[in-house]
Amino acid sequence: MVRIQTEDFNIDTEIKNLRGKFKNAGGVVVFLGTARDFSRGKTIRNLFFEHYPGMAEKQLNLLREEAISKFNVLDVGIIHRVGKIEIAENIVLIIAVSQHRKDAFLACQWCIDELKKIIPIWKKEVTVDGETWVEEHP
Repeated sequence: MVRIQTEDFNIDTEIKNLRGKFKNAGGVVVFLGTARDFSRGKTIRNLFFEHYPGMAEKQLNLLREEAISKFNVLDVGIIHRVGKIEIAENIVLIIAVSQHRKDAFLACQWCIDELKKIIPIWKKEVTVDGETWVEEHP
């Protein structure tokens, strides 16, 4: 399960859909990225995300497949929103399902770190002072 979408997602539904495929799952780890109101010393009004259509989905699928292989997890789901995101709204959801919790934790952390490094999705912060495309990925 990999998606890029403008609309919000339901965390419970996404977990149930991914988790429901496996009777041998003992661990489900979720990372939820949300829009915060302060960054790099400035008050944020909202965020805007753009992506490279087709390529971003392809890279997310490769990331998912690598995580499954590398961390011995049963499945990984990744949803990333694009477009205008208001403060406190959901941005990204990563779900790792595994037989054991340690594998799920490792896979989930690796996925978000790699996503920020290699996936062609870009973030613009809209502040009271103007707009800035964010280059670094903390």
